[in-house]
Amino acid sequence: MSRRRVGLLVTCLVDFFRPQVGFASIRLLEAAGCDVRVPEVQTCCGQPGWNSGDRGSAQALALGIIDAFAGFDAVVAPSGSCIGMLRQYPAVLGESHPRHADAVALAGRCHELTSFLVDELGYRAGLKAESGDGPVTYHDGCSGLRELGVRDQPRTLLAEAGVGICEMDGATVCCGFGGTFCVKYPEISGAMVDDKVASIERSGASTVVAGDLGCLLNIEARLARLGKPIRVRHVAEVLGGVEDSAEQRS
Repeated sequence: MSRRRVGLLVTCLVDFFRPQVGFASIRLLEAAGCDVRVPEVQTCCGQPGWNSGDRGSAQALALGIIDAFAGFDAVVAPSGSCIGMLRQYPAVLGESHPRHADAVALAGRCHELTSFLVDELGYRAGLKAESGDGPVTYHDGCSGLRELGVRDQPRTLLAEAGVGICEMDGATVCCGFGGTFCVKYPEISGAMVDDKVASIERSGASTVVAGDLGCLLNIEARLARLGKPIRVRHVAEVLGGVEDSAEQRS
């Protein structure tokens, strides 16, 4: 059986703030038997513009992504938010657009990382998490959970890797990031992330894990401001055995 050709959408936040998430994602996909490529011409998925009503820039970015990932069997990202956006490309372009069929085709082969590993590949074997990552509590990002149905998949992989999970109350409640939401409504956003931090603390876990870096950066920043000694990790980092060092984060 031939290896599946997978194009990795790194995402802007991973590229600029925590590139080790991208490397960990490649490691996991290759361990699952995929031939992984990272198109250099990939750009932002267009979500900030789309959510702000800038249809023109969102369409331009969508067309760029469609071209960048042409020919791959699957497009995978360590982000439910970005994959959720790619699946909206048919609506972004509109049915009358000459590339609408290409947008539909791309949307049908886009997957969030843990969902792809579990649901598409049935991957379980070979996972070994970093010893310092357990027990953890898991935050469900809104886009992954509500748009893509990603909930059990990361928990399944963490359990297979021997990571104990202390479920927090309110695991499915928004952290307050919401992309441009935190900029437009900072006071509401701040109150929401305070509630999330309190929920994380009540779980008793020393590490909070999620599948979207936007959520994690928001939670991590609030934890730092409050002086809370709780680690913040992307699920790919945990499953891929990537160390959480200051050198890698700089």
